[in-house]
Amino acid sequence: MSKLNPLLHQELRLSIVSFLAGVETADFKKLMEVTQATKGNLSVQISKLQKAEYITIAKSFKGSYPHTNCALTPKGEKDFEIYLKELKELLNI
Repeated sequence: MSKLNPLLHQELRLSIVSFLAGVETADFKKLMEVTQATKGNLSVQISKLQKAEYITIAKSFKGSYPHTNCALTPKGEKDFEIYLKELKELLNI
């Protein structure tokens, strides 16, 4: 039996990737709302996902406020699908 991907198996990162798998993009504020994470924790976790090339991060400004948009990469999609398949096999579903 293969080991579940530890990067995706962490609860907050899994929440982020799961949400992004169902949308084209999501901004930081929406991800905070969906995951109920603090700004600091969410920031750290999206940075880890970006470093692993699972998500892309686009930073811009809306007026004078910073705006961060995230999207799942093809690598992120593929590894998420593999993670789900392995989880189903582990659970025998």
